[in-house]
Amino acid sequence: MGAGKTTVGRTLARRLGWTFKDLDEVIEHRQGKSVAGIFAEAGEAGFRLMESAALEELLNQKEEAVRGSLIVGLGGGAFVQPHNRASLEKAGAITVLLEAPLEELRRRCTRDGGTRPLARGEKEFAQLFEERRAAYALAQFRVETMNKTVEEVAAEIEHILTPVTEPEVKQ
Repeated sequence: MGAGKTTVGRTLARRLGWTFKDLDEVIEHRQGKSVAGIFAEAGEAGFRLMESAALEELLNQKEEAVRGSLIVGLGGGAFVQPHNRASLEKAGAITVLLEAPLEELRRRCTRDGGTRPLARGEKEFAQLFEERRAAYALAQFRVETMNKTVEEVAAEIEHILTPVTEPEVKQ
């Protein structure tokens, strides 16, 4: 939470000419309610089921033009779920963790003023951060976001993706 996944994802998609999908927004659109509303009604377990189903659908899109040029902004808890990581791996997805110090992430979440169901008190936020740390370490790449602009972070990820985005030249 607060790492900048949606903002950076949109910027990166614009830079590459790709499609960006925010997984939370996909779920909200399908359900006709906010993530906070879904949490209140279905609980975290219910939300996680919806999240996994939405991710599977995005990863299994039939249109090759979209599938090969899709950036998905996962919610903070999506990558923690082993079956979601397995689905990402099976699809050949490149995973990038956006990192920032705990205090910075908490500040960003507070500044945003949005309703994040799991961004409660300072102690709970720190505990959630620690619980998720081991799963986040499984991402293929890490990009530090502290003291960088959105464009700088997007450029760094674009550089990571360059071998994927450049066409193969055969002689």
